[in-house]
Amino acid sequence: MKLARFGLLACAAFAGVALGQQARAETVHMTVSYYSAATGPYFEKMAAEFHAANPGIDVKIDVVNWDGLLQKLRTDISGGTNPDISIIGTRWLLDFVKDDIAEPLDGYMNADFKDRFIGPFLKPAIIDGKAYGLPIAASARAMYYNKDMLTKAGFPNGPATWDDVATAAEKLKAMKEPGFGLMAKGTEVDVYWYYALWSYGGDVVSPDLKAAFASPAGVQALTMYKSFVDKGLTEDGPTNYTREDLQNLFKQGRVSMVITAPFLINQIAKEAPKLDYGIVPVPKGTTSSTYAVTDSVVMFKNSKVKPAAWKFLDFLFTKEPRVEFTKGEGFLPTTKAEATDPYFTNNERLKVFVDLLPTAHFAPTVTGWEDTAKAVTDAVQSVYLDKAQPDAALKQAAARADESLGK
Repeated sequence: MKLARFGLLACAAFAGVALGQQARAETVHMTVSYYSAATGPYFEKMAAEFHAANPGIDVKIDVVNWDGLLQKLRTDISGGTNPDISIIGTRWLLDFVKDDIAEPLDGYMNADFKDRFIGPFLKPAIIDGKAYGLPIAASARAMYYNKDMLTKAGFPNGPATWDDVATAAEKLKAMKEPGFGLMAKGTEVDVYWYYALWSYGGDVVSPDLKAAFASPAGVQALTMYKSFVDKGLTEDGPTNYTREDLQNLFKQGRVSMVITAPFLINQIAKEAPKLDYGIVPVPKGTTSSTYAVTDSVVMFKNSKVKPAAWKFLDFLFTKEPRVEFTKGEGFLPTTKAEATDPYFTNNERLKVFVDLLPTAHFAPTVTGWEDTAKAVTDAVQSVYLDKAQPDAALKQAAARADESLGK
């Protein structure tokens, strides 16, 4: 009886220790942006693999669509219910730093960890000499063109200039074929116009943090886009089409030219494998230019599990998880190790994007960038809808932007 009682007490004590260990298990909450149907399954798989190797840490994944991500994070932050780590648009980061809600990551990184990254992609998240984010996704922009349609229009190798785009679209219109896809709804409406602005030598923000887009180059770029709309060289009603909508139209053969990111390559392979298409640089005005983008993972200052959260980030930025994510979503590699994978070194279509990086513009790391994007979006949409003229619309947008830029 005494032995039995001792055994029961020992079991109870062991159970108590086990329960105590379970109670001390940490949970890391991560919010991820929706890139594709592969996003959620990838991060759930990574969370499971990480937990298997680190049973004392659980990782909970919340997938949020891009259009609502910033507002959700702001709401959660104000209510103290934000995640420990989150993917964000790097262009949002300075506002997060200014509001003192982003955790500096330098104290977690050693020299070897920093050396994992391809320098230009880590740089946008460095503010005042401190790293506040890690580049989880990277892309540039280029022109996709339907080879069959552009051959009919006399441009079998794709358009090189905006004049080529206009000429090709006019010929296609005469053949009752679709022309240039103009995005004017949702996220990055402003960016779709910046392609033309930059190609004519313009810029969005000046070195003294003032709006610079209401310039002769800006007016020329917006006037050109508006002429495409007026001449019927785009899809009907561009303000009804998001980036995803345009990409779907291209896959369906309902636009012949569209500017977008590398991830469309994967989508075409899965959804329209018979589509014959090419990729060329963003058309020239007076110069060559493209847009390079990083999305960053940030850690929030109010996290109660920072060491555990960092441990998960360290795992995500090792070679195999990075290669799986970048290949699955169709992005450019952000680390040196993943860049050595044959998928990237032998991929001619991805090489077009990589070759454009020397002429790439990144979104400037300035406060008020989102307000500027909204002002520009409203301006270009008003022009496409015949509610304003390019010069007046851009001047009004610049005045709005200057109320927030650098503040």
